[in-house]
Amino acid sequence: MVKVAVLGAAGGIGQPLSLLLKGNTTVTELALYDVAPIVVGVAADLSHINTPAKVTGYKGDDELEAALKGAHVVVIPAGIPRKPGMTRDDLFKINAGIVKTLATAAAKYCPKAFLAIISNPVNSTVPIAAEVFKAAGVHDPKRIFGVTTLDITRANTFVSELKKVDTSKTSVPVIGGHSGVTIIPILSASGHSFSDSEREALTQRIQYGGDEVVKAKDGAGSATLSMAYAGARFVESLLDASVNKKSGVKECTYVQSDAVKGLEYFSTVVELGADGASKIHPVPTLDAHEQKLLDAAIPELKSNIQKGIDFVKGASS
Repeated sequence: MVKVAVLGAAGGIGQPLSLLLKGNTTVTELALYDVAPIVVGVAADLSHINTPAKVTGYKGDDELEAALKGAHVVVIPAGIPRKPGMTRDDLFKINAGIVKTLATAAAKYCPKAFLAIISNPVNSTVPIAAEVFKAAGVHDPKRIFGVTTLDITRANTFVSELKKVDTSKTSVPVIGGHSGVTIIPILSASGHSFSDSEREALTQRIQYGGDEVVKAKDGAGSATLSMAYAGARFVESLLDASVNKKSGVKECTYVQSDAVKGLEYFSTVVELGADGASKIHPVPTLDAHEQKLLDAAIPELKSNIQKGIDFVKGASS
């Protein structure tokens, strides 16, 4: 039995993510949870698709335990996207509380599950989940992941478009974190050469690709479909490594790491295995431009991480 629980399954990311996970034949049970009652209807809708996963909907606090019990992977896209006029602090206050509540339940009801956290700001919500698991005495840093896969899919897409090459043959590692200046695309590892202006434009576009979508949706939404695709891809990699026992499965993901001195969390290439993060690769060789990006990202990441830790410690004191 391979149960995947999606917490926040009725939302803009949660619905298409659940659809993609229903198509993953490794999944035998798909538990969809949300505070919105429509989640039961979403589950009924998906249950008509002829793939192996049995789909069940769970709504509200009273059904969270049932949604989580026995889960192999817990995916958390719950929360709200940043809307026009909303500060990152506004976003943090709402989503931090949501992630803390869901992580507390996961630590209690499925402490050995893999956590794949999508809820923004990922740079802070991953430390929040980790602190909750530490407080519960069930913390395993190899099992808690921040899903940064969208940054990699954007980098691969934008480079492929510029160089007019097949996207399936393009691989650009993206390290650091998952917002703005903390997103560091390693274009020097792509196998392509770029002019200074191309490199600057690509870096800016990869770092702020989310703003492009918000603007195109005219304030009516953010990156939901591409994020759902990226989240499903990450879960597929986790399942391939942990259930299907495939070797050499690698993803860039934001995890507890000592890859960068002074930072407790960082995204680099991570090899996935039966128990989660089996090998965290070091920061790749950087060119001068990428080193500047890393230097700029470190203080921002440090602040984001501390904010998450302080949120949990402040709430429990």
